[in-house]
Amino acid sequence: MELMPQDAHRQFEEAFNSGSLEDLLALYTPDARLVADGGNIVLGHDAIREELKAFFAVKGRMTVQTLFAVQAGDIALLRAQWHLKGIGPDDQPVSASGKTSEVVQRQADGRWLYLIDNPHGSE
Repeated sequence: MELMPQDAHRQFEEAFNSGSLEDLLALYTPDARLVADGGNIVLGHDAIREELKAFFAVKGRMTVQTLFAVQAGDIALLRAQWHLKGIGPDDQPVSASGKTSEVVQRQADGRWLYLIDNPHGSE
């Protein structure tokens, strides 16, 4: 079965909900960029891992709904809406959401990996 660019959203949701930061990180190209809170751009797996740790501090579940996907060859522009509900490190309820802008790139094995991830890029 051929993967579609928007499958990256389903895979992100599944990896996050599995609780595995490394599974989530595997969805990014080695030279991926992530727009962190405050607008700082981080580059590569090590920096992205550090930024994503905050999401994993919340013990909860994330849902990701694709709003659109536009593909041009091996590159696609995605937009999604995400919701995160859970319990924070202080044992208080946490609820967060956002609308994303992402660029994904098809790999030789057919997977679509995040090249640019902006979790709040459509707000």
